Amino acid sequence: MRLSNITIYEIDVLSSFVKPGDTGIAIVASGATCNLSMSWYYQYSTWLLPVEIADRGNASVQVEGMQVGLTLGLENQNGTLKLSLMDCGCYVKDISIKLDGGASWLYQGMIDAFEGQIGAAVENAITKKLGGGILKLDSFLQALPKEVPVDDNASLNVTFVKDPSLSNSSIGFDISGLFTSRKKILVPANKYQSSQPSVFCKDSSKMLGISLDEAVFNSASALYYDAKFMQWIVDKIPDQYLLNTAGWRFIIPQLYRKYPNDDMNLNLSLSSPPIVKILENDIDATVYAELIIDVLEADLVIPVACISLDIYGSGSVKISGNTLGGSLKLKDFSMSLKWSHIGNLRLYLIQPVIWTLIQTVFLPYANVHLAQGFPLPIVHGFTLKNAEIICSRSKITVCSDVEFTESQGLNQIMFN
Repeated sequence: MRLSNITIYEIDVLSSFVKPGDTGIAIVASGATCNLSMSWYYQYSTWLLPVEIADRGNASVQVEGMQVGLTLGLENQNGTLKLSLMDCGCYVKDISIKLDGGASWLYQGMIDAFEGQIGAAVENAITKKLGGGILKLDSFLQALPKEVPVDDNASLNVTFVKDPSLSNSSIGFDISGLFTSRKKILVPANKYQSSQPSVFCKDSSKMLGISLDEAVFNSASALYYDAKFMQWIVDKIPDQYLLNTAGWRFIIPQLYRKYPNDDMNLNLSLSSPPIVKILENDIDATVYAELIIDVLEADLVIPVACISLDIYGSGSVKISGNTLGGSLKLKDFSMSLKWSHIGNLRLYLIQPVIWTLIQTVFLPYANVHLAQGFPLPIVHGFTLKNAEIICSRSKITVCSDVEFTESQGLNQIMFN
């Protein structure tokens, strides 16, 4: 008997487990059932009969109690994951065969004689199918993007920087994680090298841990600073009277005397990238900025004074879906006069106004953008669930369970 055109329609798995080890990842599925079809051809001849008996048809096969095991290898290949099949095997416990076509009614009673051959053919077919599925999954991993867009200006570099680390309970991946410009503005990456910290979750039952070094956040601030996105001209504020020299008549009298009742702009620009420092249970942010007071006279914009600001904030982060967003609160600030065309300024009178402007204008503006956050490096189709955030020295760790929402897509990769 010859078997051909073995087609697997469906595999249902009763139980399975994944076990990482030093040499690879072992996956075992047991209690599986499988529906498949095949073509059969039977030929028999003997010297007792001058004629040859031959027949052909189709067979429907139901497999019960199947066990499948495979061992996978993972390695870094030019910044992407290379998946290889190191070992694969299949064992069929029970098999039910129904023949169709030809004189199948005649052979059905003798099918036990061929059950071992058919079982072996099924085992080989499933093993071959799994091997082909692993090749497709490897192609899928190789095709994963090396950058994840954050917005029109920045992307997150998600290339792998070394081979995965395997233990008896987890798999660790180290990726770059630094922000890169979509417009190819060079950011000095060597200044923001990550220490690639290990992941530690207080709750060991969490399925996924992602550790983000503070270098990731500092690379983002450097990118947006170099791209000239950290400067704002403010012409509308809640206390609009402060954008007219009359509102400053008792704070900077000489400004009002020289430019009576003229409208103003406040030109804020950062003098260097913001510095993010992650501490135990806290995030510190330091911003160095310059505030230029502009007077609007006719069609002219007249800079009259520049104040240097050192702003110290406390940050917080939160998870929304697969996105990590944040916000910033003002802790303190200091100021000094950089230059003035209207004489000396009494900074102690100006300081409460600057505090109000930072609290009501600049921080809300910054927090709108920080709340948008950036996508965490999660494989498409997975969603974080019950995520927790841990701030420790120089890193933020996200510990979470995950939900797989697109199992049909994986089936198509593996078995189509």
